[in-house]
Amino acid sequence: MIVTRFAPSPTGHLHIGHAASALFAFEAAQREGGRFLLRIEDIDPVRCQKSFVDGIYEDLHWLGLDWPTPVRCQSEHMGAYEAALNRLRERELLYPCYCTRREIVEEAAAAPSAPHDGPDGEGGVAYAGTCRNLSPAQREELAAQRPAVWRLDVAKALAQTGALRWHDRARGWIEAAPARFGDVVLARKDVATSYHLSVTVDDALQEVSLVTRGEDLLGVTDIHVLLQKLLGFEVPDYHHHPLLLDENGKRFAKRDKAMTLQSLREAGVSAAQIRKMTVF
Repeated sequence: MIVTRFAPSPTGHLHIGHAASALFAFEAAQREGGRFLLRIEDIDPVRCQKSFVDGIYEDLHWLGLDWPTPVRCQSEHMGAYEAALNRLRERELLYPCYCTRREIVEEAAAAPSAPHDGPDGEGGVAYAGTCRNLSPAQREELAAQRPAVWRLDVAKALAQTGALRWHDRARGWIEAAPARFGDVVLARKDVATSYHLSVTVDDALQEVSLVTRGEDLLGVTDIHVLLQKLLGFEVPDYHHHPLLLDENGKRFAKRDKAMTLQSLREAGVSAAQIRKMTVF
């Protein structure tokens, strides 16, 4: 049986782009007689708010969506992510990194040939691996000065998995190239996980068999497939749908308050109208 999911972060109100993605996942499950899950990705302790979680439920119910309960909230399952990290540590695939975001960007600027596909908010650049080969003494000295993130040694990981590929329903088979992102962060300084790790673990534990999400996440699927192979998880099918864009060709964002579902509902727009507006 097919299982899909919609997994928003409660850092703001849902907008019309979210509605399009949620409806896409919900309708995919309905067409194939499967299950649609809602998951709350609330690992950010600063930006996530309970009021936004309540708003997500209200908006999706208004759209006519339903899902099994209880809803999985990531903040309640940190132990699952720690267990996955420990499995990777045991295989010596993780290392602590003490570099600041500024240092990473400056280092990349000084080396124009460095890859620029970093997925971790590091100024759009891939991490150069500065801390990968530190000695134990160097790590001990840095640990006394600043906190660390934990990174995946992607080259070492690929040496264990070999070549990878995954299937996208809209694009066919895709050869994975996670190395272009550098050594990605799997545990942050402020929280002991990352988007890449938590979404991979959750999809596996919830037996999601079709991941539907926007095409802006097409590239990072390579990272998730690498993690799936390392952790012994099944690789699901994917369908990266087009993004819903505004009249200026820009993707909708949570700061676009006029296009939040709450604002549209209060302005008298019906759920049926939203459904018509969100057809890709």
